[in-house]
Amino acid sequence: MAEAIQQLILDTLDKEGEIKDTRTLVLPGYKEPAATHDSQIIILGALNSLSSREMITYTTHETVSHVLTQEGAQIALQGSHEARVWAACPRKGEGAPITPKQLQEKVGAETAKIGQGQAFKNKWIGKEGDGFVKLVDSITDTTQLQMREVDSTGTLKAGEKPLADLRKRKLIVQRKGQWFSVKKGPHFSTSTAKPETDLTVDMLTSGSWKTATYKKYNFEADGIPPNGGALHPLLKVREEIRNIFLEMGFAEMPTSSFVESGFWCFDALFVPQQHPAREVQDTFYLSDPAESLPPPKEYYERVSKVHEHGGYGSTGYRAPWSHEESRKLLLRTHTTASSASMLYKLAARCRGEEDDTEGAVKREGAHGAATVPGTGKPGPDGFRPAKLFSIDRVFRNETMDATHLAEFHQVEGVVADKNLTLADLIGFMRVFFKKMGIENLRFKPAYNPYTEPSLEIFAFHPQLKKWVEVGNSGMFRPEMLEPMGFPKDVHVHGWGISLERPTMIRYGINNIRTLVGHKVSLESVERSPAVRF
Repeated sequence: MAEAIQQLILDTLDKEGEIKDTRTLVLPGYKEPAATHDSQIIILGALNSLSSREMITYTTHETVSHVLTQEGAQIALQGSHEARVWAACPRKGEGAPITPKQLQEKVGAETAKIGQGQAFKNKWIGKEGDGFVKLVDSITDTTQLQMREVDSTGTLKAGEKPLADLRKRKLIVQRKGQWFSVKKGPHFSTSTAKPETDLTVDMLTSGSWKTATYKKYNFEADGIPPNGGALHPLLKVREEIRNIFLEMGFAEMPTSSFVESGFWCFDALFVPQQHPAREVQDTFYLSDPAESLPPPKEYYERVSKVHEHGGYGSTGYRAPWSHEESRKLLLRTHTTASSASMLYKLAARCRGEEDDTEGAVKREGAHGAATVPGTGKPGPDGFRPAKLFSIDRVFRNETMDATHLAEFHQVEGVVADKNLTLADLIGFMRVFFKKMGIENLRFKPAYNPYTEPSLEIFAFHPQLKKWVEVGNSGMFRPEMLEPMGFPKDVHVHGWGISLERPTMIRYGINNIRTLVGHKVSLESVERSPAVRF
């Protein structure tokens, strides 16, 4: 087919000297001229092939036409909504008026809803009692006539205004097309034989190479540049934040368990079993398998007791404990579930067991695996201080929009030591954010089930000229720490920030869906500069 079209173009040029409009060509196997968009695409392929051999030159001309939407095609076939409503109504004085319910049953709910207003506006129907009647004996369905005209010609003789009205009603859509004018090239010939691109053994043996036509070699053509790997902006910011943590003596926690139990994700953190965050509207639960393996028995009993009856200076929640709720498997809603697991391991020496915190970090191959930074020698009670962080994915049943996804990254850190205070937490956060280039901070009291006191962290955004929330922090509650086995004088700072938000600010991204997901531009990833806080 391609060679046949090329031959048609060459023969037409040889006969007429030029082709002023390729829409006048009749393609092989067709009876009508090639006036459609698809026909011109086929012709374009043939023109490009001939142009590459300098047999022809061509000029592109753009056109704008319209095509019917599904609703527009239905109107062209069956009539407009208002015309169908008019047809369903009885004449005034010749029968009982048709009620709205009867009208919906006769023409459909959508047609009745849309057509009533337009029919009233055109004064085709009127209200009589509880129903509708015809006010005129005949109508001209202008919308249907316009649909048929657009379907056959791609436009309207009436001009742009009615076309704009139809586009607004989503009955037609605009489509760009193209056609071409063609002239002879410097190497014009009516033969479609392609020039040779390679000198073969057979051509040398037979001597045909002497009379063959060869494709011109372009010595100035550039080679295809090799594509190298590129780090996504999220990974660049993640690496910068990781370096800040490592510089401050932290070790990276293992966070590879995306699936957690309700116990570690909520119960161990002293989140009540009746908390709204545990509803399916906020959390993704697994159906197969639906339940987790049981946690350590003695620890589980201490956690359930402090929830239901209180302890460690707390009255608890005074609500019945559900084993089923605790055993549910879910996609973790925060990496604090991993922090809780690591703190439980850290408290092992305090319980008289072997501390496996360093081993857990080492098995994951995290930074600082040989000796966990920020950990001291165990004291008389078995406790040793620790500074741990993680940067990994979490999942929440969010409604997706420009600033929310169902999957995002959480940056989290914990500091465990004796006699820590809220002032220590605020001082640490100021140092941490200063290393990120954020110095103007404010702290606001907040509520978290597993921290008390709790603080929301706000930073002044110089471009937006307002304060924006950049993180959440607090001191883990005794109801969470003491059941793990920590002594009463051990306090733990915890805080978390988003990875996506600072990345969007740094790279000037307004919609998170252009940062993560199928809409990400690979070109923008390749060209994005390195970030420096």
